[in-house]
Amino acid sequence: MKYVLVTGGVVSGLGKGVTASSIGVVLKACGLRVTSIKIDPYLNTDAGTMSPFEHGEVFVLDDGGEVDLDLGNYERFLDVTLTRDNNITTGKIYQSVLEKERKGDYLGKTVQVVPHVTDAIRNWIETVSVIPVDGKEGPADVCVIELGGTVGDIESMPFIEALRQLFFSVGQDNFCLIHVSLIPVLGVVGEQKTKPTQHSVRELRALGLTPHFLACRSAEPLLESTKLKLSQFCHVADGNILNIHDVPNIWHIPLLLRNQNAHDAILKHLNLRSVATPPELQEWTKRAETFDNLQNSVRIAMVGKYVGLPDSYLSVVKALLHACIARSLKPSVDWIAASDLEDESSESTPEAHTAAWRTLREAACVLVPGGFGDRGVRGMLLAAKYARENNVPYLGICLGMQIAVIEFARSVLGLQGANSTEFDADTQNPVVIFMPEGSKTHMGSTMRLGSRRTLLQTPDCITAKLYHNSEYVDERHRHRYEVNPEVVGILEEAGLRFVGKDESGKRMEILENPSHPFYVGVQFHPEFKSRPGRPSALFLGLILAATGQLEAYLTKQQNGSL
Repeated sequence: MKYVLVTGGVVSGLGKGVTASSIGVVLKACGLRVTSIKIDPYLNTDAGTMSPFEHGEVFVLDDGGEVDLDLGNYERFLDVTLTRDNNITTGKIYQSVLEKERKGDYLGKTVQVVPHVTDAIRNWIETVSVIPVDGKEGPADVCVIELGGTVGDIESMPFIEALRQLFFSVGQDNFCLIHVSLIPVLGVVGEQKTKPTQHSVRELRALGLTPHFLACRSAEPLLESTKLKLSQFCHVADGNILNIHDVPNIWHIPLLLRNQNAHDAILKHLNLRSVATPPELQEWTKRAETFDNLQNSVRIAMVGKYVGLPDSYLSVVKALLHACIARSLKPSVDWIAASDLEDESSESTPEAHTAAWRTLREAACVLVPGGFGDRGVRGMLLAAKYARENNVPYLGICLGMQIAVIEFARSVLGLQGANSTEFDADTQNPVVIFMPEGSKTHMGSTMRLGSRRTLLQTPDCITAKLYHNSEYVDERHRHRYEVNPEVVGILEEAGLRFVGKDESGKRMEILENPSHPFYVGVQFHPEFKSRPGRPSALFLGLILAATGQLEAYLTKQQNGSL
């Protein structure tokens, strides 16, 4: 196994995840099989219990793993299916070490960070790196490892030591270290400063690791004099100093690396030139250039709880992007804080209230994504009602589907106070209820998680047609609450259709409103399996409906002319 380790220095948020993903893309384009591992040094076992404001979205994998959003980048860039074990956290490592200690596996030894914790980290990396993630048999050729955080962080130290040991054990030809660092420009001086990177590299070398490559983040392309200075003081060949400057969209990053011959230098270092081919990135190039040249846009109202941090809905945004590009459109996402739509905000924050409603009315479609807790729910209900009554295309995901059910029950069925037991435990009309198998005492990994099969009940519905008349779909889930099966009958009598159910037939997965051009709610998260060049069917349907092209598209599809 060949390892490519990506570390970061100076500041967090430099784009290590995109850099690691892009390195993987370029190596894959050279004919190599690539897998990836993300190391998160926090003590949480996984990302499942963290607030989106704290750490961005929680990305869900096929096996139900709740992981860091960077694994979403890996899956989208590399088109692979990762497992929960591809995300290593301090919590997971210490949990495994302590379980061994309780069993007596250490035979009475004093359990210490070195060697026991570091050995656990090395064993985990070596075990997971050989698990195939691309649907083929046998291990990958290269494993790209991203170490989260910044070099010098206290919580990263055991991982740095473990990786130093891994480097020593596998040898120079099998281990490549790429250090991502910042090259700032001070406004007053206007000079590209290398000192922060020099200090970061010195810190890394003091810990026993010497970078083979520098990936320098900067606003503008690096000057040749800056490269020479970095080479001299960081002990890295100037040909191995890669510049990742700001670009119009992140799909340019693999091309940027290719244009600097990063692939050739990495292949040479890992002694893989003999098995690699010249990088095939034509499709990637076309995608990046297409996005740059898009002229027409479509306005999408995103009504959610966590709009203050767009990374909270990163996969939703990417799925919208994939769908829009498939129709030669540029997505224009209008972020609306759901609480700003509520009646109370007209008095407390009248300007925000007015702006939110103006934005909603000007949008071509409405999307209500997932979320937890009752904050903003009334605003989401108003958005769903507006979309339903005004024939505006609507897509509700997870909570967004439950919102559509609650709103329909209140407005059409006249069920006063109809609600989810998540928001009102004592509601007289519980149309959304806690799932029987859920836990009310533990939050982590206690939801209905991962890929589950949904059976489409009829071919005569928009969803089935968008999924190419498939009898079922396998999508990823993350929820504790579900539509109350006892109210399904009266909801369908009033005009709502549940066109997708789980294999038991008792859990509602997809709803449609036949009297509406596009009013769809899904209990699963279709955004997690959307890929560049292969957009999610439901996101594509939303964009088609927003631009008045849905009916023509479905007709062409049925006739086999697509």
